[in-house]
Amino acid sequence: MKNLSATLLLLFMALMANAQVSASMSMPATATPWSPTELMEPGELNYVIKSNKAPVIFNTGTVEDIKGAIHIGSINESANLEKLKTALKAHAKNTEIVVYCGCCPFGKCPNIRPAYKLLKDLGYTNVKVLNLYVNLRNNWTSAGYPLEKE
Repeated sequence: MKNLSATLLLLFMALMANAQVSASMSMPATATPWSPTELMEPGELNYVIKSNKAPVIFNTGTVEDIKGAIHIGSINESANLEKLKTALKAHAKNTEIVVYCGCCPFGKCPNIRPAYKLLKDLGYTNVKVLNLYVNLRNNWTSAGYPLEKE
């Protein structure tokens, strides 16, 4: 009976830990202005980069640049918001654009929502948010995907 209790306790603890990880990785729909179809998985972006079919990629945070990304910097700084507006002028409204920050989990990121909102407010129709739900290191570099400085 003691072994059964211990097993059940361990099972309960494992289930709770899994629920906490899952909850931290997903966000309520009301917290994100983008739809699930507007998320791009890191592996998908890596594939198109390697296939030489990469979209326009904007780094709107303080992290390293993904291969081919245009470094904008923290969008929560007004100068960088203007820098993004200026960079966008070179691209048609239907250009495939991927934005990312990667400084921290989506739920805490001060940059990704304003960048996405700006793109949508300016009329860009083919916008994706790179799904770096933890951060760039955990969801990109740890998988061996390329950075610009390599």
